[in-house]
Amino acid sequence: MDLRSADQGRYKLFTRRAALLAGGQSLLFAALAGRLYYLQVLEADRYATLAEDNRINLRLLPPPRGRVFDRLGTEVAINERNYRVVLVAERAGDVAETLASLGHIVHLSEDDHNRIRKELRRKRAFVPVTVRDNLSWEEVSRIELNAPDLPGAGIEIGQVRHYPHGPAMSQVLGYVAPVSESELTDDPLLQQPGFRIGKSGIEKTYDLDLRGAAGRSHVEVNAFGRIMQEVEREEATPGEDMMLTIDAELQEFVYERLSTERSASAVVMDVHSGEIYALASWPGFDPNEFHVGISSKRWRELINDPMSPLSNKAITGLYAPGSTFKVLVALAALEAGISPEERFVCRNEWRLGRALFHCWKKKPGHGAMDMRDAIKQSCDIYFYNVAKQLGIDRIADMAVRFGIGSPNGIDLPNERAGLMPTRAWKLGAVGERWQGGETVITAIGQGFVLTTPLQLATMTARLANGGFAVTPHVMRAAVPDPVMQPEGEDAPPASPYGYPSIGIPQHHLDQVLEAMDAVVNEWRGTAFGKRITEEGMEMAGKTGTSQVRRITLKERRSGIIKNEDRPWRFRDHALFVCYAPVHKPRYACAVVVEHGGGGSKVAAPIAHDILLKTQQRNPAGIVTPDVADAPPPPQKPPQTSG
Repeated sequence: MDLRSADQGRYKLFTRRAALLAGGQSLLFAALAGRLYYLQVLEADRYATLAEDNRINLRLLPPPRGRVFDRLGTEVAINERNYRVVLVAERAGDVAETLASLGHIVHLSEDDHNRIRKELRRKRAFVPVTVRDNLSWEEVSRIELNAPDLPGAGIEIGQVRHYPHGPAMSQVLGYVAPVSESELTDDPLLQQPGFRIGKSGIEKTYDLDLRGAAGRSHVEVNAFGRIMQEVEREEATPGEDMMLTIDAELQEFVYERLSTERSASAVVMDVHSGEIYALASWPGFDPNEFHVGISSKRWRELINDPMSPLSNKAITGLYAPGSTFKVLVALAALEAGISPEERFVCRNEWRLGRALFHCWKKKPGHGAMDMRDAIKQSCDIYFYNVAKQLGIDRIADMAVRFGIGSPNGIDLPNERAGLMPTRAWKLGAVGERWQGGETVITAIGQGFVLTTPLQLATMTARLANGGFAVTPHVMRAAVPDPVMQPEGEDAPPASPYGYPSIGIPQHHLDQVLEAMDAVVNEWRGTAFGKRITEEGMEMAGKTGTSQVRRITLKERRSGIIKNEDRPWRFRDHALFVCYAPVHKPRYACAVVVEHGGGGSKVAAPIAHDILLKTQQRNPAGIVTPDVADAPPPPQKPPQTSG
């Protein structure tokens, strides 16, 4: 091959490669142009949206919590303006340094630091964390003045729950507090700084209704995350306002009256509608402490207090009912056909087999007692004899109909059931057969039987209302309005509120109610000295004393130690149940004084004062306003952030 041919071959190879390279470049340029067209034209809307998301932040607006009113329209749970400083971790850079700088401006306790660290760990970096709540205006001003040195920190204006009546309403209303880890759900509202939910009482039962729904705010932010302007806003939906059956002034009176004792509770309810006018437990707690931020030390003081201020003893306290239970045993006897005229002789002692039982009245005892006198003077021996004839299951059946041993259905959390023992219960729970002696002590309200003050009030209401299964409640409209009842001589008795009958003949109820009248208003009645003397307001009732320890035979022989001479925790509980007015019952009341001693001496005077005050105020006769008639809430504070 000559030189010229070789050069021609190399030239052709070069031109082919050049052509391929030129074609590849064209393809590359075409691909780049197509990609640019795809991104800038076909996907323009999508990337505009992404860019907008980088510039526009969506923020939730917590809703104002619904207010709560008493039956007269008095505010008992409201919202007040609250300034707080929050921290967004992803904007702070060095979180520890920002917190240290804040600590020089506002006081941050060790509890604050522990809480902040915990929340920072469990929340996403872009979610604000509350550093301090309830700032003064001076503290807000200092933080704003030092804002350039506090990256990630900012001031928010929110609302804080306030309870004007403090401890007096604490057991009914409960309180709100920050959301715990166990309470977190998919609801993003629960992660908002300063957001609180109901932890007890009405605040817990109706939390979702009171909570409302979050709003949304679209805000434009700069590169440093600072808000430049609000682009769009959807207001939050406020929580629902609610009205209670409680009379706040009566509630205050009852709470104050109980404060004369170390630990006590009381319930006042309408015998026909079931409305609760007062439900108090002493001592209580200040619910305002919790939304401000309770310290670990204060929390330990509350939970370790032997008087249990956090417990609503009116619905959770369990007590042997003592002699207040005798009215149910009397009804069971009447239903079984035992004549109310039959007499049993009380000589202080009564023997069943080898066991010896005693009456509270020392020898020679009460003497011959019929049913009326036995209730009036609270004779134990009479009820021992009756119980032996009845057996436990008949007694239990009557007690259950009156609400003993099961929740009464009040719209408050944590109501306890108590216990009404039966043969079957003991065999299943203890694995032993029921003994006759256990029936005897149950008949005087001792042994296994346990009740709450609410159950005792419900029992009394069902006695006084003609035997209808009234249900207690603290929220208005929890039961229907009164309904028209059938008329005529043959029409069956009916509850004006539609409650079902528990199947007790009226003449049986009348005999027991007449005996309860004698307890208070006749000489030798166990509460005669505590009667209401105001005409038309007389009350009827039944005393009770519940032993918390066993009295040995040796102590009986040497002399039973008086309540006041025993350590407080070994003293008897004092109980009293009552209703008024005697001739047209409307109000039922139950009082329990823990380790107070005798029911007639301690509980009855408290009940006297409560029922007298109740009738003087007459909450059942007051026309209550509708929630819609309540005053409007204050103007919502603006939502801001730094």
